Amino acid sequence: MRRLLLLDDDPLILHALQRTLRQCKFDVELRIEVFTDAAGALERAGEVDIDLVLSDYHMPGMNGLQFLNRFRQLQPDAVRMVLSASTEFDTAVRAINEAEVFRFIPKPWQREELQQTIVLALARRDQHTALALEQASLTAQELALRQLEADEPGITKVNWGADGSVRLD
Repeated sequence: MRRLLLLDDDPLILHALQRTLRQCKFDVELRIEVFTDAAGALERAGEVDIDLVLSDYHMPGMNGLQFLNRFRQLQPDAVRMVLSASTEFDTAVRAINEAEVFRFIPKPWQREELQQTIVLALARRDQHTALALEQASLTAQELALRQLEADEPGITKVNWGADGSVRLD
């Protein structure tokens, strides 16, 4: 089961989103939790793991960007997306750059597009989880070598000759 958190100050939008998502076919079961206020959504994020959060951008009190930044502090591995009627380029860029938003979904949304985006977002979450598990299983020496290679590409790769000599390329 995957957990999806929806945040929008308009209950009608939340109902429409839920209705749309019920019509979608997913390979996994989605538990959808809805919130009309950012404080309640953040409180819930402190209680359970969320795979995907979809937040409206324009809300009273705390906008979607502020909410997603706080949410990211609580659950950095959750995939974050913004839902907005705004088509301002600056709004989308700020959301992507500041809150590391995966996708910016316009209102009104298209069911097929929303479904595909959620599938991609859950796959992204799975990739991050797999990478975290892989890194957790690495030894300290392996991690140090990977960091060294990332800092200085090629430094940990030695091109040996057939006679045991080091070949410089």
